[in-house]
Amino acid sequence: MSKKNPVWAHGLPAALLLMAPFDLLASLAMDIYLPVVPAMPERLGTSPTVIQLTLSLYMILLGAGQMVFGPLSDRIGRRPVLLGGAALFAAASLALAAAGSGPVFLFLRVAQAAGAAAALVATFATVRDVYAERPEGAVIYSLFGSMLAFVPALGPVAGALIAERFGWRAIFVTLALLTLPALINATLRWHETRPTPVTRHRASMKPILRSPSFWAYTLAFSAAMGSFFVFFSTAPRVLIDRAGYSELGFSLAFATVAVVMIATTRFAKHFVTRWGVAGSAARGIVLLLAAAILLAGGQMSEAPSFATFILPMWVAAIGMVFTVSVAANGALAEFGDRAGTAVALYFCIESLFVGIAGTLAVMGFGGDTAWPLVGYMAAMALIVLSALGLVRRQSPAMRS
Repeated sequence: MSKKNPVWAHGLPAALLLMAPFDLLASLAMDIYLPVVPAMPERLGTSPTVIQLTLSLYMILLGAGQMVFGPLSDRIGRRPVLLGGAALFAAASLALAAAGSGPVFLFLRVAQAAGAAAALVATFATVRDVYAERPEGAVIYSLFGSMLAFVPALGPVAGALIAERFGWRAIFVTLALLTLPALINATLRWHETRPTPVTRHRASMKPILRSPSFWAYTLAFSAAMGSFFVFFSTAPRVLIDRAGYSELGFSLAFATVAVVMIATTRFAKHFVTRWGVAGSAARGIVLLLAAAILLAGGQMSEAPSFATFILPMWVAAIGMVFTVSVAANGALAEFGDRAGTAVALYFCIESLFVGIAGTLAVMGFGGDTAWPLVGYMAAMALIVLSALGLVRRQSPAMRS
């Protein structure tokens, strides 16, 4: 039987200070760069296709790269993967600031994504190692999800301000400078948490992919994160183009959804303690379904407005937090001896699912209405509730 290393003795605030920067930087590297994308072909003397690849490949590598670094963290440990990934991310960010051609820039973006993927998978594997059976795990997961809600809203604004004052290269210098203190803190305080001993055969993916619980909770996580992705993709066109909001007005309305998520996070520990993993996930998914119904009613009854589009998303935001707070624990609970591999699969499947299904929803239903949100949230809610019901029937222990 494997045992956890006893050296992780950080309180919750210290643990968040260690972990949160790597979760945030992985997303920020995508969003902070968006304002300068249209000008990059001319500045680097390359084609728009190459610049588009710097976005697409970053997203793909961020998810798929975890399939490499997850099993690696099970073999050599969380700490070396975390430190190596963070160092690669910082070095690639600095090199991007000095890049002078499209191909070099593209290569360095791939390297930056690889570093982000390594740091991300090591972070979440550590959360699984330390907090799998503790209420603090729900707080960490929900805080991560809520903090990331602000990144798509604030990242492009920050990137535009930095580029306007200091030039586009300063964006990547900023990413490197933000990474360095996090890397130094981790070097000094991030101790190894991988369960020991770990043998090579334990890294097999087959038991993970055969687990109904893994699939049910991974789909639940996909439902929550995909709902926010579709909301982010449709909100500008719905509120600015159709409802007539100014850019500032849109930003403030959009931010209220993130504020609701942050506020809900404060209660994460209490509702998980009371309802458990399965109960919290089910309630979160039901709230997504309720939000879809409210959005559909608003879409059919009147023009889009704060009341018909944003207020239903407050309901969805609460459901997202309930779901995200427990989805990882539910999906990874059976895999303490291969947490890195399980985390990698968890995020890779979620990234691919959200990217494909979310994009199809926006393209299929039209990105200037609430219907993509209605379709995605309703369909995913019904699928996840069915999957959770199946897991509950197959696992008597979950009935409690």
